Amino acid sequence: MAVPATNIRKGQCIKFGNETGIILDTEHRTPGKGNALMLATVRSLQSGKSKTVRFASSEKVEVIPVDRQKLEYSYSDPGGHYFMDPNSYETVALPDELLEEAKDLLVENLEVEVLFVEGNPVSVDLPASVDLEVTETSEGLKGDTANNPTKPATLETGLIVQVPLFIKVGDRLRIDSRTSKYMSRVN
Repeated sequence: MAVPATNIRKGQCIKFGNETGIILDTEHRTPGKGNALMLATVRSLQSGKSKTVRFASSEKVEVIPVDRQKLEYSYSDPGGHYFMDPNSYETVALPDELLEEAKDLLVENLEVEVLFVEGNPVSVDLPASVDLEVTETSEGLKGDTANNPTKPATLETGLIVQVPLFIKVGDRLRIDSRTSKYMSRVN
């Protein structure tokens, strides 16, 4: 479906050149001389790289329909990572490449949003934070509170994060899913 360049929006999937990509940001520019133009920051689905693409305001842009589905993580094996649609109970397998940074944050029943373009999964959005249990950490030294010290802690998924000295084995921690860093302890 072709739309005028001025109608493209963040989150849409478009064809540009010989590539397909997701629009991350748009900006409408009207220079002092000449015609107005649209600048779109687009992440290529083929290469994963982002770049700024310029469209004349009168140009038509091909918008590709996308499907966003909420899926729940079930399990992983050497064949991939398996997610279940909570409505239809169908299982969807996602490859390692799609979950590179997220693998260490996946716990059973975690709800994620998967973006499908033309029936193929292209990206996975985790919730802003994930709660994980500490399985291994050393004891903090009493009185060692100068300079806000931290210690490493291994979480149930195998992820190792730096945590405050008061954290113990069995504590549940809130981890920022974008940075994989400790945010707080969860009761």
